[in-house]
Amino acid sequence: GFTDHVTLGNEEWNPWDADEKNELAASQQRYEANLKMIKYARSHLEQTSLRVQIWGKAAVGLYLWQHIFGGHLEPADVTAQWREGSQKAGKTYFSFLTGPSVVPGYFSVEAKHVVLVLNGREPAKVAYATQWLHYARTLVETRKIQRVAVVLLGNEQCNNAWIQPYLKRNGGFVSLLFVTYDYAFVNEDDIFQWPLGVATYRSFPVVEPSWSMLHDPRSYLCNFLGTVYKNSSREALMEILKQDGLDKLCWITAREQWQPQETNESFKNYQDALLQSDLTLCPVGINTECYRIYEACSYGSLPVIEDVMTPGDCGNSSMYHSAPLQLLKTMGAPFIFIKNWKELPAILEKEKKMSLQEKIQRRKKLLEWYRNFKAWMRQKFINTLENSFLPSDKG
Repeated sequence: GFTDHVTLGNEEWNPWDADEKNELAASQQRYEANLKMIKYARSHLEQTSLRVQIWGKAAVGLYLWQHIFGGHLEPADVTAQWREGSQKAGKTYFSFLTGPSVVPGYFSVEAKHVVLVLNGREPAKVAYATQWLHYARTLVETRKIQRVAVVLLGNEQCNNAWIQPYLKRNGGFVSLLFVTYDYAFVNEDDIFQWPLGVATYRSFPVVEPSWSMLHDPRSYLCNFLGTVYKNSSREALMEILKQDGLDKLCWITAREQWQPQETNESFKNYQDALLQSDLTLCPVGINTECYRIYEACSYGSLPVIEDVMTPGDCGNSSMYHSAPLQLLKTMGAPFIFIKNWKELPAILEKEKKMSLQEKIQRRKKLLEWYRNFKAWMRQKFINTLENSFLPSDKG
């Protein structure tokens, strides 16, 4: 397990005063630990003892398959009715199915173990997710499948009570639950926190870091493209940016209405903004965790995160007391965490003085961290499934 909780999330941490040697030593240790883990995983490749079919019925499934697993889908066309892929990982052979044509009873169930990827963000989605759970339960009862895990795009206020009766611990049939946001029931035993990831429903791509992404000077200190809600901290952020003309140094495009579907032009603008800014401002929305955090990492733009708890039922679990964003903090995310946007002018002043060389080092660190984070989540997911689904050797 990842036990050494990294305390980069506390307010005292200052990204500019890091003692380089300590940082390098810690980085080296993390790297070696990761390498050990990967070698260990490779040494266990000898035989495939588990077949797992993943049914991707929510966009977060594409983050799991394409971004974390690095898997491919055929056909490549994102609008195809049916897309599938497969890969061997650890002792497990995974196959992944997604698309509108994947409906209960109309595809062949080719594994005894199933991971259901569901959307539980709002009542209409919950109703649809429930149909899938009932279908899976029937398959378990008729012995067509043995075990079920669920990856759930949770509700942004963590109102996920509807899933609880389906869990094995409560008399249901779902062995494992991987759920987004800081769900208080996360226990690292059968309920795990899962990253929100990028907005795959807007077809955000898997980005391969390039030489120019790392080395080129960027035109803007920071960016924020998004909706500014009335009486939100985002309004305060806009005011602060305007005060000292800081908005001239940053790529700021504010809109008053949230738009789920991007136009090609607005999406290209957004990607350009990430690529052309050293920092990406991440004010809280309905939840502190947002797609923007992971999308900024993809382009080597450092997230500046408003580290405050949003209203609702998310928060401290029995395992973690560093909410919000406990998963990212536990994994040592090298972000800038702030409690109030009033801290931003000082941050941007320091940015102005940073050399390109320092920024290149920071981008390298961020991109390497994000790559390791995805590799770690993949390994953890596989280990958790194998530990739960494979018969134990204990007799």
